[in-house]
Amino acid sequence: MKVIPRGKGVPLAARGYVGCALFAAAAVVLPALRPGAGTPWPTVLLLAALHPLCELPARCRLFRGYRGLFGGRDGGPAPLGTGSFFPVLIAAALLLPPAAAALTALPGALLTRVDRPPAVLRRAWRAAELALAVGAAAAVGQALRCPEALGLGPRTPDFPYVLLPAGATALTFCLVLTALDGGIRATAEQLPPHTAWRGLLGRALAPHAVHGLAGLMTAVLWRSGYGPVAALFALLPMYLSCWGFAQYHRERAAHQATIRALVQAVDIKDRYTRGHSERVGHASVLIARELGMPEPRLEVVRFAGILHDVGKLGVPTRVLRKDGPLTPEERRIIELHPEYGHEMVRGIGFLGEARTAILHHHERMDGSGYPYGLKGDEIPEYARVVAVADAFDAMTSTRSYSRARPVGTALAELERCAGSHFDPRMVEALVRALDRHGWQPEVTADEPAVPTPRTPGPAPATAPAAGADGRATATIGVPGSVPQAPAAAAPAESIPASASMPAQVPAPAPGPAPAAGADGRATATSRAPGGPPQGPAAPAPAPAPLQEPA
Repeated sequence: MKVIPRGKGVPLAARGYVGCALFAAAAVVLPALRPGAGTPWPTVLLLAALHPLCELPARCRLFRGYRGLFGGRDGGPAPLGTGSFFPVLIAAALLLPPAAAALTALPGALLTRVDRPPAVLRRAWRAAELALAVGAAAAVGQALRCPEALGLGPRTPDFPYVLLPAGATALTFCLVLTALDGGIRATAEQLPPHTAWRGLLGRALAPHAVHGLAGLMTAVLWRSGYGPVAALFALLPMYLSCWGFAQYHRERAAHQATIRALVQAVDIKDRYTRGHSERVGHASVLIARELGMPEPRLEVVRFAGILHDVGKLGVPTRVLRKDGPLTPEERRIIELHPEYGHEMVRGIGFLGEARTAILHHHERMDGSGYPYGLKGDEIPEYARVVAVADAFDAMTSTRSYSRARPVGTALAELERCAGSHFDPRMVEALVRALDRHGWQPEVTADEPAVPTPRTPGPAPATAPAAGADGRATATIGVPGSVPQAPAAAAPAESIPASASMPAQVPAPAPGPAPAAGADGRATATSRAPGGPPQGPAAPAPAPAPLQEPA
């Protein structure tokens, strides 16, 4: 299975899908249990015991890898599980009738180690999936006279003929698993069909072909004069292959640990945006998936979203946590954080194109961004994805000292600034993804909200929105939106104020609110592409641009 969400959050459609698979698997297996069915129990029991034994390297702590049969959200970490070692199951499909072959898959699937809930549902699904795949593969093998080709009949064909039924058996096994995996992705993640099945078959064909050859060798030796013991020697090369594969996943696990360490360092230094990086990574994957990016690129864009603010490690802590407006010099320091981040990750080769997103996620479509003033398609695609995800999360995140904007209001603001600040394709992809999946912003600050006494004077048009670094910034009203009360100010020692205006001070009535800079502070500065800020820009009568967060 590719994805089953945690705990009780499994959608009803996914539970129904698993239930249907269980009923179908029971219908396949039951004929072998009937009296007088003639099931070859010695072979069934030997193969059923061999399958979980062959999985021990994958389940052992020494060989456990990073990703396995149950992927986390956006392809997150999951241990390698039972069912990835398929030669034994393909050999069963070549040697046994469909019902008996399906039985061999059950012990290994039911004994699999499950590290995340819901364990019962995951085991049940895995057992049903493998039983259906093995049963279907065995039925195809029987139809193509595979037992006779293996020397079980009076008229044994030449050996090359066995490659045809064996290849068809392995292909059927692969197709059924791919179809079932795509179905569980569509129901559990509520993905459209073209997205749920995209890329699954292409990634599965080569491994299943190799496993099919190993399964064929196992079946031939099993029926030879040397007996089942000789079949174990055919599995030895596959064990070595699995060992190398496990080492690859261990390397990927080390990559993930590196990324987690960097994100934790940023969270410790700028604690007001705790959780922001992970949510930007998630939103970036939602956008990229809607754009049709293949799975390998989804992982890279997730890295880009998670690490987009890593350059804040190079910004002095006193600037990040300053209690009050920033000086022009401090704003210039903040605007260097994309370049700091790019330098920090330059030597991490597995990030690939994610490094360009870290460098350019504050560029704007009209060329008014930084650090290089790129415009339009000059901005890397990953950077345009992360820019939209970053702005969206900053507007919808609830901090202890400022209220989040509603999702609809944030999307309306993104759409209003599409074409000038953001790539319209990315904004549209985010809107479609949220229509399908929804969004649940989280409180990211640890401090409780502190009420602020009302002060006389005109009320601001809207509540200050939180920037990407957690500071409150003066925001603009969206046409048709309901004005909100000012956000409560936080203690001076814990929450720095906006560069343009502290949260407790009402925004002046005339003129637009300045756009936010690298850390969510307002930075209404005019600048030439690639050049330093030139000073405050004159206010315009038109509606102010989006408070673009970092």
